[in-house]
Amino acid sequence: MSKQSLKHKNNLRIAHHCGNRIRIICDELNNRSDVSVIEANIGEHKGIKSVRVNKYAKSIVVEYFGDLDEILNFIQNLKIPKKPKDTSLPSKVEIYKSGAVMAISPLISSNYTKTALGLYASSANLLQGVKELKEEGVTSKVLESMAVGVSLARGDHLAANSTNFMLNLGEYMEESASHRSDDLIKELARPNIEEVWIEIRQEDGSLGLKKVKTQKLKKGDIVVVGAGESIGIDGYIVDGNASVNQVSMTGEAEPIARSRGDRVMSGTVVEDGRIKIWAENVGDETATARIKEYIQSSLNEKSSVGLKATKLADKLVPVTLSLAGVSYLINRDMNSVASVLQADYSCALKLATPVAFKSSISKAGRNGILIKGAKAIEALNLADTFVFDKTGTLTHGRLSVVKIFSFKKNLSEEDILNLTASAEEHYFHPVAEAIVEAANKRGFHHIHHDEVEFIVAHGVKTSMDKKEVVIGSRHFLEDDEGISFAGQDKVIQDALNKGLTLLYVGYDKELVGVIAMKDDMRENAKATLDKLRTLGVKEIIMLSGDIKAKAQEVAKELGCDRVYAECLPTDKAKIIEELKAEGKNVAFIGDGINDAPSLTKANVGISMHKGADIAKATADISLLKDDIASVAIAKELSVKTMKLIGSNFNSTVGINTAILAAATFGMLNPIATAILHNGTTIWLLLNSMKGVKFAK
Repeated sequence: MSKQSLKHKNNLRIAHHCGNRIRIICDELNNRSDVSVIEANIGEHKGIKSVRVNKYAKSIVVEYFGDLDEILNFIQNLKIPKKPKDTSLPSKVEIYKSGAVMAISPLISSNYTKTALGLYASSANLLQGVKELKEEGVTSKVLESMAVGVSLARGDHLAANSTNFMLNLGEYMEESASHRSDDLIKELARPNIEEVWIEIRQEDGSLGLKKVKTQKLKKGDIVVVGAGESIGIDGYIVDGNASVNQVSMTGEAEPIARSRGDRVMSGTVVEDGRIKIWAENVGDETATARIKEYIQSSLNEKSSVGLKATKLADKLVPVTLSLAGVSYLINRDMNSVASVLQADYSCALKLATPVAFKSSISKAGRNGILIKGAKAIEALNLADTFVFDKTGTLTHGRLSVVKIFSFKKNLSEEDILNLTASAEEHYFHPVAEAIVEAANKRGFHHIHHDEVEFIVAHGVKTSMDKKEVVIGSRHFLEDDEGISFAGQDKVIQDALNKGLTLLYVGYDKELVGVIAMKDDMRENAKATLDKLRTLGVKEIIMLSGDIKAKAQEVAKELGCDRVYAECLPTDKAKIIEELKAEGKNVAFIGDGINDAPSLTKANVGISMHKGADIAKATADISLLKDDIASVAIAKELSVKTMKLIGSNFNSTVGINTAILAAATFGMLNPIATAILHNGTTIWLLLNSMKGVKFAK
C-alpha cells in the first residue's frame, strides 16, 4: 500500500517496513492518548501478532501475519481514545484574573472602579479568609486576606493587586509542587492490565488461546505473553524465552533474559520473545496491586516531624498577628501592618516537609526500594541497631549444588544428577531449581521417565526403565519407602556437620546417591554492613538457625557485633523486644514467613525481594530487587532526607523571621514582603522536590 493511499480517519505514514514488522506514524497520537486501550484494540485484529504504541514518537509498531492492507485499513479507521483531563491539576484562573487587574488598574482614573476591580480579583482569597476565620480561627490564610483587605481599604490598589497576584502565584506553585510530588510516587504504580491471554484446551484436544479479564485468573493458569505486552501476573516461566524490561519494578535499566523456571513480576514488559507463565499470584495478590495499596497509604501518611511542623506553624500565626499590632504602634502606618501580615511561617513549614518525604519515597521506588510512608523514613533514620536474619538475607537464600555422592559403581556423579534433574525439572521449589541449574551447567541429559508424583514435604516419585525412582528427605526414603541407609551414615553425617543441605536419591529400592547443597553468602554483604557503620549504625547483629560454630564463623567473616545461633522462629521476635528494652532503635531485615512477627516488632522492618508475601506485607520497607546493598541505600536516603527537612525547617524559620522583623520596623512594603515571602516558600518547595542525592 502506498503512502498516498493512507488517507482515511487517521493520518498514517509508513516509517519503516521489514518482513512482517512495520512501524507506522500516526499524527492523531498525543500526550493524552490512552496507550493501553489503543494497544488492546489494535491487538484484537486477528492478523496482528503484537503491537506497541509510543504516543510521544507518534508511532505504532506492529508484528503481523495477516493481510497488510487490511491491517492498515483497520488502524486507519480505529478510534484513538483519549484519557480524561486531570481535573485535580491546580487552576491558573486566579493568576490570570489577578494579573489582568494588576495590569489595567494603573490605566483607570476612578478609585471606585479600581477598588471594585480589586475586590473582584481578590474575592476568592478574601472569601477563603473569612471562611477559615469562622471554622478554624486565625490562620495563615486569614492573615493573607487581611493584608489584601487593609491595602484595599487604604486605597493602595497597587499593593493590594500585587499582593493578591503574588499570593495566587505562590499558591499555584505550592499546589503544583505538592501535586507533582504525588505524581512521582503514583508513577511507581503501573497501569492496571485488564486482560491477558491464557492457554486453554479446546474441544478437539488441541491447545488454544483465550483472552480473559485479569480479575478472573486463577492460580495455575498458563498466561501467554508476547513481545510488546505487559505481564499481568506474578509467576514462573514454563515455556519460551524472552527479554523482560523490569525497570518499573526493580529499577534495572537493562532488559533481563528470562527463560524456563525464572520468576517474572506483574507490571514488567516483554520486549522480545514469547513466554508461557504459570500464574502464582493473580488479581489483588500481584506485586503491582500490593504496591498501589502501599503507595496510596503513603501519600496521606503524616510523619511525626511533619505534624510538629504543622503544629508549630499554627502556633506562630498569633505571633505574626501580634507583630502586626507592634508594627502599627512603632510606625503608625497601616502600610507596615499590611507588610507584616504578608509574611508567616505556615506555607513553607506545612508543605516543604511532606514534599521532601514524597520526593525521597519516589526516588527510592525508582531504585527498587518501596518505602511505605514518611514514618518509615523517620524510623530508619533513627535506627542504630540493624538485625539481619542470615538465610535469604545475608545469604542468597538460593541453594547451589556443591557435592554429589554416588554409592553405585555403575552410576557416575553426572548420572545421579541427570536422573534427579529429570524428575525435579517439573517443579519450582528451591531444591528443584538448584538441581536443574547444576545439571544445565554440566550439560544436562534428560532421562525419559513416567509421570512424576509430588509428595508435599517429602519429595517426588517416578519410574525410569520400569524401576522406581524416589527422591527427597531421609525420612521419606528410609521410613516411608523402606530404603536402607546402611554403610553411608559417616558420609552423610560429615556433610551435615558442614552445614550442607542433603537430597537423597533412591533407585530400584536402593540408596544410590546424595546431592549436597549450600546457600552462598552474598558477595556484597560485608560491604553493605561496613557502609551501614559509616551511616551511624552502632551495632549489627545476625540471627541464624545454624549450629553455634557455623553461625559464629559467618558472623566473624562479616564483622557482626553479636550473633544469635540455633534460633527458633519464636526466638527472633523475642530478641527484637529485648533489644528495644535496652533502649535501642532496631531495624530488622528478613525474608521468611517466620520473620513477619520480627518485622512488626522492630522499629522499622525491611523485607528482602524474594521473601514471603507475608514478610513483604508486614514490612515498612520492601526491596524490589534482590540486592542487600539496597538496605544501606535506604538508610543513606533516610539520613539525608531528615537532614534536608531539618535544613528546610531552619531556613524557613530564619528567613521568615528576618522578613517579619524588617516588615515590623517599616523596612519593607507589602509588595516587597509578598515577593520575598512567596519566593522563599517556592524555593524551599523546589529544594524539597529536588530531594537528596544518594549512592545507587
